[in-house]
Amino acid sequence: MSSDEVRQAQGAESWRALRIMSEFVDATDAMANLGPAVAVFGSARTPSDTRYWSMAEAVGSGLAKAGFAVITGGGPGIMEAANKGAMAAGGRSVGLNILLPREQKPNPYQTLSLDFRYFFIRKLMFVKSSVATVCLPGGFGTLDELFEALTLMQTLKATPKPLVLMGRAFWEQMVQWLRNGLLAQHGYIGEIDLNLMHITDDPEECVSLIRDVHQGKRTWAPHLPRFPEDPGTELGEGTRLGLRRRTGEGFVAGME
Repeated sequence: MSSDEVRQAQGAESWRALRIMSEFVDATDAMANLGPAVAVFGSARTPSDTRYWSMAEAVGSGLAKAGFAVITGGGPGIMEAANKGAMAAGGRSVGLNILLPREQKPNPYQTLSLDFRYFFIRKLMFVKSSVATVCLPGGFGTLDELFEALTLMQTLKATPKPLVLMGRAFWEQMVQWLRNGLLAQHGYIGEIDLNLMHITDDPEECVSLIRDVHQGKRTWAPHLPRFPEDPGTELGEGTRLGLRRRTGEGFVAGME
């Protein structure tokens, strides 16, 4: 590669970094005054005549009536159902759309619609902007968001917040694998890590749980430590300070 080609490649990467920064800044500004919001994930391939679609619509409606904005990926399927429920209830219905060659087509039920080029910026905005996460049945994308939420809480990178799995028959298969495989057979996770999720089929139970935690009537994941700086700390950026080192199933005092 010639020196001119090297400079051109370096310049292209510098512009990429600026596009990434611009996308993050624009999204942050657009969602700055959103208020308490809940991220809802699920498959774009879910037909509208299924119980999971109806469940997502009821969750979106219930969250909006409880005063929460609803944030989805902005596409069809579960995302469309949750956005539709929120909009019909008069709530704030946000779609964080991603530019994809197939599957992603923005649904018409968004009071705020943003477009993203980069998945990781989009994921960061879900985490930063939400006080809870709801996952309905889905594929790789839904699982990616689910395990992102679990990892951030488990590693103390984000303040613990409700993670509700809607669709018991679907999610219990995964939880059984986590318990029998990762926990019992391999020891790759701890028993307390499984307590970071709540499974239900009841949209009202889902909304009630999230509302109670947000109002301080209930503590989510009480086994995880809370720190004085958490209320004033932006989530999703790895900025929790004064972390205590994790030892087995508990924590010991001291700085990381």
